[in-house]
Amino acid sequence: MKIATAAYPLDAMQSWADYRSKIETWVADAAEQGAKLLLFPEYGAMELATLAGSDVAADGEACLRAVSDIMPEVDALQADLSRTYGVVICAGSGPVYDEAISTRPVNRPRLFTPAGGMAVQDKQIMTRYERDVMNVVGGGPLQVFATELGKIAVLTCYDSEFPLLGRAVTEAEIILVPSCTEVLSGYWRVRIGAMARALEGQCVTVMSSLVGSFDACPHASSNTGMGGIFGPPDKGFPETGVLAEGTLNTPGWTYAEVDLDAISEVRTDGRVLGRTHWVEQKGRDGLAPIVTV
Repeated sequence: MKIATAAYPLDAMQSWADYRSKIETWVADAAEQGAKLLLFPEYGAMELATLAGSDVAADGEACLRAVSDIMPEVDALQADLSRTYGVVICAGSGPVYDEAISTRPVNRPRLFTPAGGMAVQDKQIMTRYERDVMNVVGGGPLQVFATELGKIAVLTCYDSEFPLLGRAVTEAEIILVPSCTEVLSGYWRVRIGAMARALEGQCVTVMSSLVGSFDACPHASSNTGMGGIFGPPDKGFPETGVLAEGTLNTPGWTYAEVDLDAISEVRTDGRVLGRTHWVEQKGRDGLAPIVTV
């Protein structure tokens, strides 16, 4: 199975037709290369704020509501593209106001399948910027999605840096990590987290990034990153654990072939069995005493 992960630039949109054309071009290009699973980055939906006008897009609060309001139309488009091109799409996340959760927005990626399936996976733990500036909140609980391509989970950006969240989705064969990072150090924090989750879970993690400047909106104005696909550095996988990586800050798709049988094999007969042996931490994971020597 070929996976495609995006290094995606945000653009000011003049019309809905412009947005539809952009997204369909990206999806079509990946499908033409034989990709079956496509990942777009965290806050990839923020460019939609420009459809409400430049003043709205530039307003740190109004832009959140504008993106949330148009999300049903975006989801209908993504569902149509998934069916048309026969691909599973994890759409670029955006702020969504969900009254069942909070009066403040959640950060919500959505997963679409060619058969018409649709699921959401809210980000769990907010960064300082999301807490202090955007006032975005953690959303609904983690899930593992059984799809025609295997079991898939989503750990959005900062979520990938928390081992217990990775353990909660240990049944997943593929963990998607959509990200939005302003500077190189942020990119590497998420990448290290994604690679660590692949090591611990003996699975494949897929990281996407926003790239480039987007002056129209304050919440995604500067972005650094690239696509990457990672596995455990063990039998059946590259010794570095890197199946593929893009070029820093260069828009486009990064592709890798992923074999679910290799994931099953490394989980049952890898050189190490970290996923199985995880439980042996119990009783050894209390706060260690400070010993003077």
